[in-house]
Amino acid sequence: MPGMAIPELPSPDGLVLRPFRGVRFAVDDLAAVTSPPYDLIAREDVQPLLDVHSNNVVRLILPGADQHRYGEARDTLRAWLDSGVLVADDLPAIYVYEQSAPGLVMRGLIGGLALSAPEDGIVLPHEDVMPGTVADRLALMRTTESNLEPIFLLYDGKGALAPLVDDVASTRPPLVDVRTDDGVVHRLWALTEPDELGTVATGLHGHQALIADGHHRYATYLALQREYHAEGRGPGPWDYGLALLVDSTAYPPHLKAIHRVIPGLPLAKAAARAKGAWQVHEHAHLEDALAALTAAEGPAFVLAGHGPSHLLTDPDPVQVDHAMPGSRTARWKSLTTSILSEFLLPKVWGLHDDERTVRIVHHDPLLAVRMARKESGTAVIVPPLSVEDVYAIAAGGERVPRKSTSFGPKPRTGLILRTFATG
Repeated sequence: MPGMAIPELPSPDGLVLRPFRGVRFAVDDLAAVTSPPYDLIAREDVQPLLDVHSNNVVRLILPGADQHRYGEARDTLRAWLDSGVLVADDLPAIYVYEQSAPGLVMRGLIGGLALSAPEDGIVLPHEDVMPGTVADRLALMRTTESNLEPIFLLYDGKGALAPLVDDVASTRPPLVDVRTDDGVVHRLWALTEPDELGTVATGLHGHQALIADGHHRYATYLALQREYHAEGRGPGPWDYGLALLVDSTAYPPHLKAIHRVIPGLPLAKAAARAKGAWQVHEHAHLEDALAALTAAEGPAFVLAGHGPSHLLTDPDPVQVDHAMPGSRTARWKSLTTSILSEFLLPKVWGLHDDERTVRIVHHDPLLAVRMARKESGTAVIVPPLSVEDVYAIAAGGERVPRKSTSFGPKPRTGLILRTFATG
C-alpha cells in the first residue's frame, strides 16, 4: 500500500494491527447470517440459526460432528466465495466497528493482529485454555486457512484513537448497518487511506492488550503459526490473527459473571456441606439472596435450585489459605473464582472442576437456577470479578481460573471474516 509500511513480523514495540481485505456476506438479510461467538452456541441452537438462513455463518464455525466436518467447512467457505455469497473487499483496510443499543456504545478497530507469545508482554492472556478446544479450533483454522471470527482485546490507549474512530462513526456512511435479534445495532467502516492507517499504527505503538474474549482462538493462532514456521514457511498471513481492539479508556467494557451448575449435587446437600467452612444464610426467595450477594463484602456465592436459596459468606480463612496453591499471589488467592475452584468445589464438595462435572452458564443467574432445578442439582451464582483485578493478574503473568470472566459486548460473528488468501 503506497505510503504505508505494513510490518511483516510482530513488533516488540507494542501492538500492530495490519490492514486486510475483509470477507463479508453479500446477502439481503445480513442479520440472518450472523451468530454469537462459537463458544456461546449450544449444539441445539445450531439448527434454529440455519432455519433462519441456510448461509448462516454457524455452518462454518460449528460444522457438523463427524470426522469430515472441517473439510465440509472448507468446502462451504470455498463455495460461498465462488458463488458470491461471500465477497472480499477490494482494498486492504482496518475496520472501525461499532455496537450500539440503549445504554451501550462500544467502538473499536478490527484488523490482523501481529501475533506475539505471552512472555513478550504485548498480548496478555488472563485465562487458561482447554487443549481439546484448541485442537478443534486448530483443525478448523488449518483446514479452512481462515480466521472466521475476531477475538476481542482491550488496551489502555488513553483515548488517543477515539477522535479518529468517533469522527468516522459520526460522519461517514457505513459499509454495514444491521440490527441483530438481540436488539444490538452493528456498524462497520473501512479505513484505507495511508494517513489514517498511519494514525492507527502510531496510536497502538508501545501498548499492550488484554485478551477479553478468544483465549482459545489466540492460542490457536499461535499454534498454527508454529506449525507453518516449522514447515519452513516464511512470514505470511499466519503471523496475524483477526482481532477487535477496544480502548478501554474511551469505551469501558462490561464484565459479567459466569455461573456454575452441578447436576449431581442436590441443593440441600451442598448447603449442609458448606456449613463447616462458610457462614450460610438461608433466603426463602431467590431475589433476596441475589440482592444480598450484590451487597456482600468479601468472597460470597448464592446456592440455588429446589427449595430455599443460600448465601455463602465469610469462609474460614484458615481453610481457604490451606487450600490455595502456595505459588500464587495474594491478589489471585482473593478472587472469588479462585476460592470457588480451589476451595469450595474440591475441598468442601469433593468435586473436580472440569467440563463433565460442572456446567457453565454465562451471565444469566435465572437460567442457571432453571438448569439446576431440571437436573435436581445446585446452581452456584458467582459475582463478577473487577476489571482492575483481571488486568493486574494478567500483567503479573498469572491466569485467573477457567471461566472466570465474560467481557462484553462481544463482536458479532459473521460481519467480517479473514482468509489467508485475502490478508
